[in-house]
Amino acid sequence: MTTWAAAVGMLLVTLALAFGAACAPRLASVVPGLQLCYILACFPPYAPATLPERLLGLFLGATALLVGELLLFPSPRRPSYAERVADALDLAAHTARLLLRAESVDDGRARRLRTTGRELRFSRQPHGSRPTGAGRRDRALAQAGSAVRRLLDQLATLGELPPAPADTASQTLLHGVAVTCSDAAAVLRGGRSVRGAEFVEEMTARFLDERAGEPEGRGDPPYALLRRRSTLLTVAVSAVTVRTAADLATGGGRALPGLPHEQFWYARVPVVPLWLVRIRGNLTPRSVVFQNAVRTALGLALARLVAGSLDLSHGFWVLLSVLTLARTTAVGTWSAVRSAAAGTLIGAVVAGALIIGAGDATAVYAGLLVPMMVIAFSVGPVGGPAWAQGLFTLVVSTAFAQIAPVTWRLEEARLVDVLTGSGIGLVCGLLAWPAGARTEMRRSVAALLRATAPVVRDTADSLIGRRAAPSAEVAERHTAGRPTAGSLWPALHRLRIAEAAYAQFRTEPALRSDDDGPDWLAALNYGSRVLTGAYWLPPPQGAPDLPPGARRWVETAGRQVAAAALRAADLPSRGVTLRIAPLSPVVRSATAPGARSLLVDLDVWLHALAADLATATGAGRPGPADGTYRHEG
Repeated sequence: MTTWAAAVGMLLVTLALAFGAACAPRLASVVPGLQLCYILACFPPYAPATLPERLLGLFLGATALLVGELLLFPSPRRPSYAERVADALDLAAHTARLLLRAESVDDGRARRLRTTGRELRFSRQPHGSRPTGAGRRDRALAQAGSAVRRLLDQLATLGELPPAPADTASQTLLHGVAVTCSDAAAVLRGGRSVRGAEFVEEMTARFLDERAGEPEGRGDPPYALLRRRSTLLTVAVSAVTVRTAADLATGGGRALPGLPHEQFWYARVPVVPLWLVRIRGNLTPRSVVFQNAVRTALGLALARLVAGSLDLSHGFWVLLSVLTLARTTAVGTWSAVRSAAAGTLIGAVVAGALIIGAGDATAVYAGLLVPMMVIAFSVGPVGGPAWAQGLFTLVVSTAFAQIAPVTWRLEEARLVDVLTGSGIGLVCGLLAWPAGARTEMRRSVAALLRATAPVVRDTADSLIGRRAAPSAEVAERHTAGRPTAGSLWPALHRLRIAEAAYAQFRTEPALRSDDDGPDWLAALNYGSRVLTGAYWLPPPQGAPDLPPGARRWVETAGRQVAAAALRAADLPSRGVTLRIAPLSPVVRSATAPGARSLLVDLDVWLHALAADLATATGAGRPGPADGTYRHEG
């Protein structure tokens, strides 16, 4: 095998493994081991005749490691993500029953609801339990977690609203929400369900029919009751989403025919196309998955080329250094390289003294190998790159000294190889996206805000039966007044890219200025809330007949929020504040059945979006007096 062929093979194999980890993130923990197997195999001496023996040795070693992991040092069992979501649903069901009995939600319970929602964020979950794969189950679990977080926040908001007269329709729907949450929790724990997602979906439809059929005129519901009903409707919508996602996650159901196709588009898609969708979605320089794969592949390929061209002894150490020391930012790589170089130097000095002192006494090395490995593999991961590289140098020296006579020159070769690999990793870190997810976070959130602005405007226009003008950003089309996939898919795609960037952003070392910067999670909450409103707000029966004043309010408020989103795309230049004109002066002029309730639904949604934008840009959060939701997480 030539050096160039080995380098090209390294490039292709690393790209394939990195993108495979993007489709099935649970494989991410074994990807470095698979890369190491290829690294060892692409260095001489090449002995194809010994391949069966090598594979047998690999199999026996992996089996022994697995048996030891299971029998000697079993990992403590942690609740799965599905179990965590089920626990949160139990809390939601209990809160709904409290509200059903007209019991207030005090500050402590509201705080607990929001804290439980924050604990469902992927950044709070172990890497192996995060449902971030491309398959149907992982997508459904992720959607269930997001919907439960929204549900808990909405229940807290519902409990904080001023008291309003209870009505039968609201009480019935709240009871349905409680039953649905308990049912979904049982399904996620592996139990059987009597009621499906259609139960709460039908109750929501009846609630909308009863609300729309209320007689107008004297005795009109007060604004406080209308707002309470609108908030309850958002709770029910989240419950429908959670229940459907729970069925899809457990393989026991399909998306309801009445639900928007874009919301559960993956429900009937085979596994292979889902993987292709994930790969195609990340084949863009704006994806952190693409950036990490290209950075790692180029680093390992360049390291193989340098090691082969310079004929470095034990050249695989060069690639191993790139693999273990490269980080997603240049600052992080430099910090790791600096520590690793110091640790390797100290380890080489200690190992050289050991070799000079012990000479050819193989028994000394054999006696030191096991305790040295225990110390290295216990202290190294905890102590950081310096301890890891220094102790690993001692392990390598004691192991090699048993295979063949060695001298202190072995430590010299290791030090040179580690420094060479560190330099290559640092160069790649400086040239390939050196800022990591920080810069990408800013770009992806800006793209998300620009993509959602037309969706906000479209959704508001659908309530007055008006088609929006074509946009340069997306093709905005309507069917029966409802935004279609042509306008929703770009926003959904941008949300997924921004979520991936945020996941990496939270793994990188924090800068001192991060605490004073934009609230990226609030921006992601904004994008998710836009899509949820676009799915559910437009009335299926068509736009109601609104008076001119109400139509002007809808058009103005929708465009105000859309314009604020475009201004916020310049994050973090300045905080974005927005005061939407009050609805109360115009809501009483609406006389069409259900028109007032629909106006309040839109008002609640737009104020929630304004609150998220203000929080995302650091302008603060409007208080409850402004009629807003608090943002999630």
